[in-house]
Amino acid sequence: MSENKKSTIELSVELDENHIPETLRWTAKDGGVENEEAKAMLLSVWDSKAQETLRIDLWTKDMPVDEMKVFFHQTLVAMSDTFNRATQDEKMTATMKDFCDYFAEKLELKK
Repeated sequence: MSENKKSTIELSVELDENHIPETLRWTAKDGGVENEEAKAMLLSVWDSKAQETLRIDLWTKDMPVDEMKVFFHQTLVAMSDTFNRATQDEKMTATMKDFCDYFAEKLELKK
């Protein structure tokens, strides 16, 4: 029997005296990422027993609002792609993509 491979992703959060994130770093050695800085992160975990999503949403106090808008748009687009791969629900994926386009238009992200 073959042994399962284990992969680790590490998140590091440095807080100021008011518990506001100042520095976010992450490591995923299997992906070639070592102690890389990030300005924001969204992590969702499915709790099958409770049938609910657990979340960690963090951003540093110096994350610019205009970058946060782009970050959210790109995250929504990626979620649409992931939803499609996971469900093959083409109709809902198209609806989600339409919303992503609307989101980008309203925030004037597309030039």
